[in-house]
Amino acid sequence: MGFPNVGKSTLFNRLLRRKKSLVHSLPGMTRDAVSAVCFLGGKTFILTDTGGLADSSAEPLASAVMDKAWVSTKKADVILFVLDGRRELLPAEEELFVQLKKIGQPLVTVLNKIDSEAQEAISGDFYNRLKVESILTVSAEHRRNLDALEEELARVLPGAPAEKELVSPLRLAIIGRINVGKSSLINWLCGEERLITNSAPGTTRDSTDTLVIRGKKNFCLVDTAGIRKLGRTRDEREKASILKTKKNIARADVLCEVLDAREFPTRQDLAIAHLAKKSGKPLILAINKWDLVPAGEAADGSREAISRRMSFVDYAPVLAVSALTGKRVVKILDLAEEVFVSASRRVDTSRLNDFLVWINATHPPLTKSRRSLKIKYMTQQEVRPPTFLLFVHRPAALLPAYEKFFLQLLRERFGFRGTPLRLRMRKS
Repeated sequence: MGFPNVGKSTLFNRLLRRKKSLVHSLPGMTRDAVSAVCFLGGKTFILTDTGGLADSSAEPLASAVMDKAWVSTKKADVILFVLDGRRELLPAEEELFVQLKKIGQPLVTVLNKIDSEAQEAISGDFYNRLKVESILTVSAEHRRNLDALEEELARVLPGAPAEKELVSPLRLAIIGRINVGKSSLINWLCGEERLITNSAPGTTRDSTDTLVIRGKKNFCLVDTAGIRKLGRTRDEREKASILKTKKNIARADVLCEVLDAREFPTRQDLAIAHLAKKSGKPLILAINKWDLVPAGEAADGSREAISRRMSFVDYAPVLAVSALTGKRVVKILDLAEEVFVSASRRVDTSRLNDFLVWINATHPPLTKSRRSLKIKYMTQQEVRPPTFLLFVHRPAALLPAYEKFFLQLLRERFGFRGTPLRLRMRKS
C-alpha cells in the first residue's frame, strides 16, 4: 500500500522473483490489485500490489482505485506500507499511516529508493514524524536490503513454515479489444466487484490474475488490457499494457476472446483472433452483452457471422453470454477445461495411420501445384497445440483448401475441439 510512484510494483516483482506487475516511470500504472502466490521463509502466501492512492483531479479513476486498494488492505494479514526515500514525507502519507495502524494487523514500513548508506540519513525524519520503532530502508530497483525485508515478512506472516506447494491452476486469459466487458465477466465469475469497470476505454492497464475454484478445479483468470493498434495509442502506459497482454497470451493455457454482441466481428476482433491462432493456444469465443440483443434474434446468426469472417478460427466453440445477467458465464470455465483437455490429447500412431489409409484412398492429398502427394506415414509430434508429422517422398506445401479439409477431418475423427492443429512434413 502507498502513494503512486513510490515503487510498489517494482518491490512486488522483486519479492515475487519475476516480473508480474507492470512498472512504468509514469504514475498510476497499477489500477486493479494485482495478486500472485509467493514463497518466503518456508511460508506460502498471496502477495498483492495495490493501486497508488492518487489525487482524483489528476487521475480519472482515482476513487475507484482507492476503494479497491482499501478492500485488499483490510483483507490482508500483513500490510507493507511503502514510502519514497527520494522525497519528503507527505502530510497525506502521515494520515494514511495512522489509518493503516487502526486496522490492527502487523504493519511493516518500508522506505524505498535508498540506493546507498549515505542516503539512509534521510530516514531520521521519517522516524520522527511517523513515530515508529523500525523502518526498513531498501532499494527495490537495485535489490538493496531486500533480504532483511524478506526476513521481517516471513517473521510477521501468520502460520507455521510449510513445504512449498506447487499451485498450478488452469490459466485462462480473457482477451479482446477495449470495452467489450472482459473485467465484468471476471467480476461475475468471482461473485464480487474484484476488478474496476468503467465505460471509458482502457480502464484495465495491468494484467490481473484472479484465482477461482469451481468444484475441485482451480482456475487463474487473467484479465488483460484491451488490445488495439499501438500506432493509435498515445498513452505510453496503455502501450505497455498492450505489450504485457501479448506476453500473457503466450503464458496462458487457454484463451477466451470476448466480442461485443452489438458490433462484431470488427477488424480488431479479427486481428486478436489471428494472434490467438498464432499462439497455438486453445480458444473460446464469448459473445458478451447478449442481454442487449433484441429479443427473438437467434444466436445462429451471430455464429454464422463469426464463421463467415473468422473462418480461420472455426475450431473455437462460440458462446453467447451476458456479464450483466450472468447468463451462461460459468459455461466459460467448463469450456476452458474441455478445450485444454482436447489440446493435450495424444492419438496413438496406429489410429493415425488407419486414418491416413482411409484419407489416401478416399481424398488423395493435393499440393499447391495441384499435384497428388502420397503420405507414407503419420505420427503425433507434440501437444498444445497438437502437431502432426507427415512422412512423404517429396515434401511440398499442401493446397490451402486441402490442408483445411484434412485438418477438419482430423479434428472430427479424434475430437480436437477448440484447439488449432499443425502439420509438418519430412522427407522419407
